[in-house]
Amino acid sequence: MPTGDAGQAGARGRFITLEGGEGAGKSTQAALLAEALTARGLAVLRTREPGGAPGAEVLRELLLGGRVEWSAPAETLLHFAARAEHVERTIRPALEVGMWVVCDRFYDSTMAYQGYGLGADRAMIATLTGLVEVHPDLTIVLDVSEAVAVERQVRRGMDADRYERLDAFFHRRVRAGFREIAAAAPARCVVVGADRSVEAVHAILVAELSRVLDVPGDLRR
Repeated sequence: MPTGDAGQAGARGRFITLEGGEGAGKSTQAALLAEALTARGLAVLRTREPGGAPGAEVLRELLLGGRVEWSAPAETLLHFAARAEHVERTIRPALEVGMWVVCDRFYDSTMAYQGYGLGADRAMIATLTGLVEVHPDLTIVLDVSEAVAVERQVRRGMDADRYERLDAFFHRRVRAGFREIAAAAPARCVVVGADRSVEAVHAILVAELSRVLDVPGDLRR
């Protein structure tokens, strides 16, 4: 969902991804971050994975609906198929016209969920990740404790998707995976403790964004 004015002619936009386990607050923080960037006069596109393009949304339903018990390799490839469509139809065109793209999940989620959580071949995932044609300028990993994550999901009261229904051991592996991914890419990834209030987490996010990327004005105002 694009917001703001058109980007500067000829200037490539920036690509920001938010990652983390269930209940980390990614969707909420992505919306707030997009609003803050728009307020600084930037053209912003907020999107998500799996999904973000018509074909990718079809695959999202197949992946999250739970009607099919996919093997780990097949599930991994479906995520990358959705991602290829998302990049081609949505992300890259937006970046090329100077928009800033804020994405709820990207390829780090596949490594964390399928690689660490479900035991898919991490070397295969790393190879497929290397073939993706765009890469985040900044990845914010929202790290939430198990107790807070469960409380938020209960409070949200929505029907759980396939991944949300998996057991606590799966979610612990996913959380550990995100931490390892971030530790291996410190120039790109920032880990933010997400047990705090929505306002406190947002304040940290905009401070990190202002520190790492060249944002017009002061996002913290």
